[in-house]
Amino acid sequence: MIGRKKEIESIKWVLEKKEAQFVAVYGRRRVGKTFLVRQFFNDDFAFYHTGLQKGNLSEQLMAFRASLQKYGYADCPLLKSWLEAFSCLEELLKKNTAKRKIVFIDELPWMDTPQSKFAMWLGNFWNSWASAQTDVVLIVCGSATSWIIGKIVRDRGGLHNRLTDQIYLKPFTLGECEAYAKECGCDFTRMDIAELYMVFGGVPYYWSLLRPGQSVAQNIDRLLFDPDGELRLEYGQLYASLFRKHERHLAVVDALATKKCGMTRSEIVEACGISMGGTFKEVLEELEQCGFIRSYHMPGCRKKGMVYQLMDNFTLFHQRFMAGKGAMDSHFWQHSANTPAVNTWRGLAFERLCMEHVPQIRKALGIAGVLTNTYTWRHVADDVYPVGVQIDLLIDRADRLVNMCEMKWSSEPFTIDKEYAEKLRQKASVYSTVATKGRRGVHITLVTPYGVAENMYRFTPHSVVTLDDLFEEARP
Repeated sequence: MIGRKKEIESIKWVLEKKEAQFVAVYGRRRVGKTFLVRQFFNDDFAFYHTGLQKGNLSEQLMAFRASLQKYGYADCPLLKSWLEAFSCLEELLKKNTAKRKIVFIDELPWMDTPQSKFAMWLGNFWNSWASAQTDVVLIVCGSATSWIIGKIVRDRGGLHNRLTDQIYLKPFTLGECEAYAKECGCDFTRMDIAELYMVFGGVPYYWSLLRPGQSVAQNIDRLLFDPDGELRLEYGQLYASLFRKHERHLAVVDALATKKCGMTRSEIVEACGISMGGTFKEVLEELEQCGFIRSYHMPGCRKKGMVYQLMDNFTLFHQRFMAGKGAMDSHFWQHSANTPAVNTWRGLAFERLCMEHVPQIRKALGIAGVLTNTYTWRHVADDVYPVGVQIDLLIDRADRLVNMCEMKWSSEPFTIDKEYAEKLRQKASVYSTVATKGRRGVHITLVTPYGVAENMYRFTPHSVVTLDDLFEEARP
């Protein structure tokens, strides 16, 4: 299995416990949650069931009964409620003689149909019987991360504080994508992998669809721009599978896609034309929980509050090249590979890629063990400081230094000329003056695939991070 070392250790730790265990595994669609659990246990379950997408209560109960029968409850009666369903599961497990009874219920949120009181009866099953058994391990899983967090992780009812462990499965890093691509027989360069990452992110399922023998452009065309491409309709399905009223989430995503550095809540409200109520706050939280957006405070701009930034690579690629385009050239990416529009996208997408690999940047800088905070910062020119500045990544360190990171996509060593050197120094000066009031040292860090070309300005950055550095393992 590629990666997932931390997650596997968590599961092993759970199995070593001598009391009942209740574990939630969650993460975005296609990230490999089901694969992780099934591979680890080699499908050796006392009971395994997957909820039905868009199934009503009767259909969900019918499918649950079929799973009970499959795992040994041959004369299982017809089920009319989740109370009866979990009572039958209890009877099934009582007859099982395994030393450790692993119960895996997948796509749990789909089972919570309107008026079914599913979560209440799941809590009753755990509290009234399963939690008292020393041999039961209940693992629940679902792509609807917001449901798992709201109804299981942060529940204030019957499941409050009942989880013994939770595993949030993140997308692959660049290094993990490289290992996975090799295992699938794809011989890509690291620049190829970086470009694929900027399109698909680190979602394992998307990478599993890549074909050996095809170039990066051919794979992107086949999956996204071909009328029958396997990921042609993925964008709409992605949000619909995660959020029941996904139109609100898409409205926020559409607004954030127009501003690369992010927007405040009031700016999003104005762009979307939606109210500032609790529902809006919930939408932002759900998008952040699923990894589509990130939030951060911008130093020196506290009056504006939190800034929200769209970070999902697949979403941003779709917004830039596919949304609202109608019929498209099935070889669009091959025909557009070196156009100004694509080159501009590569520059912006590389900045995002770097922001997703801050642990690797910190490791390359030798500050992996230093407490840090990361954010984006901008200054609009005014009468006091007439120079406008945008800095996409700042690593604010506990040792009172700040790494001002500039990210530049280049297919060869990047050349720093006199004008760009002055721009870097000016950015550092404005940030130091406006944001830190001169109380922190600012180190210029350049992140670029092949390093810096030799010339008289090459030492303008205090440090240089390369693409190879971003492929290093940095997770604990």
